[in-house]
Parts: sequence; structure tokens; C-alpha cells
Amino acid sequence: MLDITVQTENWERHVRPSEEDLAGLVRRIGAEGDRFVIVQRIPDLPAVFAQVWHADDGDYRLEHRAGAPELHFETRVGTPERVAGVLTAWARGDADWDAGLVWENMGFPPAPEVPELPDEVREGLAARVRELLVCGYEDRGRLTRIAQEEVFSPDEHPVSREQAERLVDRLWLERVAEMSEWEGTTDPERITAAFQRLDAAGIVARENFTCCRSCGIGEIGAEDGAEEARGFVFFHSQCTEGAANGGPLHLLYGGFDGSAETTAAVGGEVVEALRGRGLTVEWDGDPGQSIRVTGLDWRRRLVG
Repeated sequence: MLDITVQTENWERHVRPSEEDLAGLVRRIGAEGDRFVIVQRIPDLPAVFAQVWHADDGDYRLEHRAGAPELHFETRVGTPERVAGVLTAWARGDADWDAGLVWENMGFPPAPEVPELPDEVREGLAARVRELLVCGYEDRGRLTRIAQEEVFSPDEHPVSREQAERLVDRLWLERVAEMSEWEGTTDPERITAAFQRLDAAGIVARENFTCCRSCGIGEIGAEDGAEEARGFVFFHSQCTEGAANGGPLHLLYGGFDGSAETTAAVGGEVVEALRGRGLTVEWDGDPGQSIRVTGLDWRRRLVG
């Protein structure tokens, strides 16, 4: 698997695709509404990406940016196989990934200066963004919108998109630097692995799903695979924040037939899957009680 995300024009998002999957996405583009892909590293790095557009003349217009508008380059490639090879080498970080191509600087001007935020506003935004970075589920775009629109009311403290983005990018890179010191599998990754097993076994399993219990219960039945599934398990964003702050992670679960027997059976499968990943779980078998994952060291790696 490649440590990248791929976004298509029709809003598909592919996380850690294989080389074959990436090549398939490149070969596919060209139809109306599906003409380009954007490739970003995991973790996402501000203003570092590659993208390709399948032009009407049949060529592939391949671009990459190396961190600033004035470091944005373009070339043309004749075949999807060549494009896929270049993008794969870029994704792997090969030193000679761009060899053999003639790149042209696209001539974008440097980014304009961004006014500083007042200290109290900057500190308030930074505190909230850091909390969400520790939770680990938001991307840079979502964090920017939160910093601009949700921490302070625009009437109280107007924050421009550029100001919010600069703050988020700085804090994001701080968190990426912290992550570089982590070794081995983290507890959130163990939870993800357990949820993937449950999802494959007919229990719809979702992380950081919706904002609260009521919304989660109301929406889980519309998730992919729910029609064929026996039951569900999820934790919502408030549960995530509790675990990120050192508390237990509360899991909500149930059977889609509404029976206590199915709910208890689903709970048992959830507990087994989590304990199978080495996690500590508290649950007494009562289908009316939440499952608690305790003793967590919440270090969730950012994706973006």
C-alpha cells in the first residue's frame, strides 16, 4: 500500500491505495466529471501534492507542488502508465521520481502576507485545534473551517480563512513532528483493526461517527452494508474527545432487529474483537450498558 490519499473529481477518496489501484484510477480519468485525481501524502503536508488532469487532447497534464505557490510545476505525459509510474515513485519518496520529464514552473506568485491574529484569539483557536489534532480524525480543511467559524463567532472575533489556515498548518506540522517519534502500533490503530474485522463480519463499525449518541443511532442504519448487517458499533466525537483526554472510550452498539438478544450477541463480538487486539475492555454483558475501552494511550496518527 502507498502512504497517500487520492481524491477524484467526483469526490471519491481512496486512503492508502495499492500501486495497482492508483494505476486504475489514473487509467479511469477522462470522462465528464471525472477528469482529475489529486494525490497527497499521509500525513498530509501543507501545499505538498501531485495531481493529474486528463486533457481533451489526450495528454495527461501532471503537476506537483513542493510547499509554496512558486514551487508549482507542470509537465505533459502521453500515457496513463507513465503517469501512474511517476505518481507511484512520488508516493514512495524515490529520489529520482521526476527524472526524465521536462518540468515547467507555472509562475504562481508567492502567497500574500497574512495579518497576525490578536493574542487572545490566536491562543483560543490554538487550544481548540490542538484538542482536535490529538483526537486525530479531522483533516486540515475541516480544522481550518472550525478555526474560522466555530471557535469564535465572526461578529465577536472575525478570522479570515488565510489566518485560520496558517494557524492550522503550523499546529498540524507540530503534531506531525511529534508523530515521527512514535514507534509501533498505537491503541487507536488497534481499535481501527478491531473495527475493520467487525465490519467484515457483518457488524457496521464506525469511528468518530457523528456528534452525539442520538445522531449516531439515527444515522448508523444508512451506512454502507447496514442492510445486510446484524448490528452496529460506533463511538461519536464526544466519546473520542473523552478518550483523547485520558478517559475510557465508550462504545455504542446494538442489533438492527432491536432485540436484547441480538444486542448482547453483538456486544460480545465487539468485546472479543477488541480484546483480540490486546485492548482492555469493561463490559458486564448487559445490553443496556455501554462497552468501555480503558487504559488507552490515545496517539492517533494524522492522515489528512
